[in-house]
Order: sequence, then structure tokens, then C-alpha cells
Amino acid sequence: MDLTRYVNTFGNYLRQKYGEPIHKLSVNADFTCPNRDGTKGIGGCSFCNNNSFSPASTKAGSVTAQLNAARTRVEQVRKARRFIAYFQSYSNTYGEIERLKALYDEALAADEIIGLAIGTRPDCVPDPVLALLADYQQQGHEIWLELGLQSSFDTSLERINRGHTFADYEDAVQRVHHYGLNLCTHLIMGIPGETAKDTLTSYQRVLDLGVKAIKIHPLHIVKGTQLAREWKQGLVPELSMNDYVNTVVEIIKTAPKELLFHRLTGSGAHQYLLAPDWVKHKWDILGGIYERLEKKDSGH
Repeated sequence: MDLTRYVNTFGNYLRQKYGEPIHKLSVNADFTCPNRDGTKGIGGCSFCNNNSFSPASTKAGSVTAQLNAARTRVEQVRKARRFIAYFQSYSNTYGEIERLKALYDEALAADEIIGLAIGTRPDCVPDPVLALLADYQQQGHEIWLELGLQSSFDTSLERINRGHTFADYEDAVQRVHHYGLNLCTHLIMGIPGETAKDTLTSYQRVLDLGVKAIKIHPLHIVKGTQLAREWKQGLVPELSMNDYVNTVVEIIKTAPKELLFHRLTGSGAHQYLLAPDWVKHKWDILGGIYERLEKKDSGH
């Protein structure tokens, strides 16, 4: 199974650019979010339990210590020798610029770290932060800003307690473009009340704004979240694997050749997952996507 026949993957992009595999190492720098600390709300996104998707990075420790530990784990199973530090948990641009710079500098101090991937929200990217990231990029580092949009529909964003609007995302994208930064947008499929058509609409709206990459996730219902409580009450329908695969295939088939896919699915930590059960089986999902792309390519 060679998905790179059909998909412009982030991993393949990095391999071609640097001549070797580059792997992400997750970092938890103890950030929070404005819809957690009371600035915009409390409780965070209704689907969010960071332990469920970055359990290894939730342990305390300096950036350097976390990167060293993560590198040791990765080197045991992969051949990567150079890495990108992925500031993943919560909103990693939400803080004083001096603190952000100190954390980013610490990550980039290691010779084997070639760049940063910064996960955050559209309403947490002020110009000084974008200017800082642009400066790193101009120094030759591989810099990616990852904006969690999840949906382009304000009703859906309110439904999952995001605390920002699509207009916030549009404003962020315009300013990211101004600074010449690489931008990856996250979309979630299966948000309560949304259909596959809605996901495709969000995808098209993101494309129209000129992003360089996207990351697609199926909705995970995980322990310790508001969404889990609603699911137990029968208020959250489960996304089917068939619908997910079909929609991802449609996205891939209509994607511009230059669009990078950072991820086509997400599995998360199984001990936290309540539903849907099929998201545990990453390779089955990717295999299903590949098979349908093969069939479409052959005209069946």
C-alpha cells in the first residue's frame, strides 16, 4: 500500500526536502486555552482530553527532557535522525512572547531539531508571535503553524465549545500569509449535527483561503469530556468508518496537487476511547482509503 501514489503526504514532503525521514516529537509546555482559563469560557472544547491524543507528552519535564525522552522512543522503532519539535497540547501560542521565545529557543537548541510545529487556535496568534515564527523560518528552520479550526460552521463551533468563530480563522489565515508562514489546518469529521457534505464545505472554504496543508481527524469520544457525557445520554451519533473513508477519498480526489496532507486519520490512546471503536484501527482506515482510491483510479 503506497498512499503517496495519490496523497501528497507531509512525511514524503520532508523526506524529499531533507533527503531523509524527519519525525515529529511531541512536547507539552504546560499551556492552556482561552476557553479553559475563563478568558472566553471554561471547560475547553467538548471533545478535548489531551491525554487521549498525546499521552506520552503529558508528563512533566523541561522541553529538552521531553524531546530527549521522545527521541529515544522514536529511535527504537524508526530510522529518523532529525526531528521537528511538535508543541501539541492545548494552545501553544497562548502566552507572553518572552516565554514563548524561551520555549521555542530551547527546542531549537538541539542540533537534531530542524524546526517547530506549533499547534494552536485561530484566536491565539497575535502578530508578535507570527513575527517570531517568521524569524525562525528566515533563519532556515522548518516552521509550521497548525491551526485547529475543526469546522467552518459557527453553529458547530459553538456546539463543541470552541470559543472562536470562522471569522477568527479567516483573520488568522490572512495574517499568517502576510508573514509567509507554512500553515496546516485541522478539520474534524463527525461533529454532532454535521454531515459529510458539511465537512466537504469546510474543506473547500479552507482551500479557498490558500492553506498549504490540512490534517483530518474523525471525531473521538473520549473519557473525561463533555462530549462523552452527551454520548452516554444518546445525544451524539457515531460517525461510521464507511462515511469517513468515503469523505476522505473525495477530499483527496479533489485536492490540488500542491496541498499537503499531514494526517488522514487519528487513532488516539485506546484507554481513553469510548467510541467509535473503528478509529482504533488506523491501518484498516488507511487501507480502506487506499482501496477506494485504487478503484476510482481504475474506473470502478
